[in-house]
Amino acid sequence: MTSSAPRIAVLISGEGSNLQALIDATRNGGIHAEIVCVLSNRAAARGLERARRAGIQAQHLGSKDSDRARYDVALTQAVGEHEPSLIVLAGFMQILGPSFLARFGERILNIHPSLLPNYRGLDTHRRVLEAGDPTHGATVHFVTAQLDAGPRVLQYRLDVGPGDTVETLTARVHTGEHIILPRAAAWFVSGRLRLTGSEVMLDGRLLQEPVVVEEQR
Repeated sequence: MTSSAPRIAVLISGEGSNLQALIDATRNGGIHAEIVCVLSNRAAARGLERARRAGIQAQHLGSKDSDRARYDVALTQAVGEHEPSLIVLAGFMQILGPSFLARFGERILNIHPSLLPNYRGLDTHRRVLEAGDPTHGATVHFVTAQLDAGPRVLQYRLDVGPGDTVETLTARVHTGEHIILPRAAAWFVSGRLRLTGSEVMLDGRLLQEPVVVEEQR
């Protein structure tokens, strides 16, 4: 990887399976960029060890609910030191504050385990099952100040079967996340994907609805 390659910062909170998908994609040519840092708000996040094994700088930056403004500034500074072209939230369970959004604005992507705008927030698989929804999936979207409400880019869609449980949906949605998150990151660092104001542009055209990838079984 050359020093002129686009630079990606990844924020995590847990296992880091989506982080691993991003690492794999940078190594197999799926993403022509370098992951320059991984930060977690949880010291026990296993994704930090994934990053270190891959030779990526990994850092725990603890947060305190009572001082979110200070954390926002600290996170902004920690990420900014790496001068990233793109920030990817790969299971980052912390709301970004105004300092971070002001600094990095239109270059933050998030992966969310539902077909947004349905089921923002947590516990999406259980909520889908309780509602009896026939479809479920995951969404990559740009991040804005409103939780899980930024412009959508890519969705992975699957049919919910009569035998599905929270556990089976979790596994199936994870499979889809590992497909669409690297793809969206690759589009962004190659210049194909951009957010202009509130509009998503893909290959120079307005993307009025997210691109959909159907589950193959």
